Amino acid sequence: MLITLLQTYNMLNLNSIQIDRVIEMAWEDRTPFEAILFQFNLNEKDVIKLMRTNLKESSFKRWRKRVNSGVSQKHLKKRNPEINRFKCSRQKSITGNKISKR
Repeated sequence: MLITLLQTYNMLNLNSIQIDRVIEMAWEDRTPFEAILFQFNLNEKDVIKLMRTNLKESSFKRWRKRVNSGVSQKHLKKRNPEINRFKCSRQKSITGNKISKR
C-alpha cells in the first residue's frame, strides 16, 4: 500500500516537460518500460495510468494495441538479448541538457 502511494505521489510530482518525455518514450517502440522506470521511477502500471489520463481514448487504445503486438519491444523479454543499452550507440551524448558537439 505504501509503495503504491509513493508511486502515485511520484507520478503527481512530474512537471509537464517530464510527462511529455514519458509519453514520448512510451510511444517509442524500442524504449523499454525499464528505461522509463530507471529515469522517472514509473513502473509499467504507472505509465499506463499516465497514458490513459493524458491521451485521447482512441490514442490510448492504439498505443496499448501497439505495445501488446509483436511490433513493439517495450518489454525486455521481447527484445534481442544482444541489446543491453537504453540509447543508440550512435546517439550523441547529452550533458547539462545541451547536446554535445563533435
